[in-house]
Amino acid sequence: MTICVGVAVFDGIVFAADSAASMVGINPSGQPAIRNVYNGGNKLFNLVRGLPIAAMTCGMGNFGSAPIASMTKDLRKELSAEGSSRYLDPHAYSMKDVVDRVQGYFEEAFDRLDPKPLGSYTFEYWLGGYGSVSNGHEIWKISLANGKFSQPILALPSGECGIVYSGQPEAINRLVMGYSPRFVEALLQAGMNPDMVQPLLQYAQQAANAEMLSAAMPIQDAIDLADFLADVTKRYVRFLPGADTVGGETDIAAVTRHERFKWIKRKHFYPAHLNPLETDHV
Repeated sequence: MTICVGVAVFDGIVFAADSAASMVGINPSGQPAIRNVYNGGNKLFNLVRGLPIAAMTCGMGNFGSAPIASMTKDLRKELSAEGSSRYLDPHAYSMKDVVDRVQGYFEEAFDRLDPKPLGSYTFEYWLGGYGSVSNGHEIWKISLANGKFSQPILALPSGECGIVYSGQPEAINRLVMGYSPRFVEALLQAGMNPDMVQPLLQYAQQAANAEMLSAAMPIQDAIDLADFLADVTKRYVRFLPGADTVGGETDIAAVTRHERFKWIKRKHFYPAHLNPLETDHV
């Protein structure tokens, strides 16, 4: 599992993601069960080097034998190569152009899978950044659920500020929204009229919402907030029963209109001092 966090302020966008990669198998009773958790997963990416675009993922960690991180690097080559059908002209593109190319790439890759995954599964791919002539950032979400891609969702329109998150949202929901996502199920089980649930949630959110984001906060404070929300989730999951399905190092990147993509925190699988010519890997 995963925690992916996006924080958007006037200054730009911050993406943060943990590093836990859960391996799921089948237990003796025939039910899915976590067999192991590895803390070296890469879920945050510099989608096109030199451009103000970041990506992060949660859900399925691979399509067949292809890790999402490796697929993203292959996609990067296509987006950067003149003559490629997915080439992204760095001087003339919109974020919607990026989203369409990325969704098309993953749809084609999924269609080629044989056999397809079984059971219940999801895949999300978040994109945040600026178009070539846009002064406003955008955050989009691409999603696959049980074999079907949805239409891309514009989570934060141009210039809009806010917090988005996915993966295991329980801790952040409790902290920011003021209630657990399981609260809805509890109300329905208690016999509440379904038509009353949504108005009640809206009232509860207005009353309990923690106003942690200020649109005018500097990008450094947005970085600190994204790091904090990811860390809260990791620590929350640590003390729950079961496997630590959110954990490892937190990778963080910031995207601004002038500085473009900047790594803030990033793990390496190799010692940097032994690889002085290596500058990037995700």
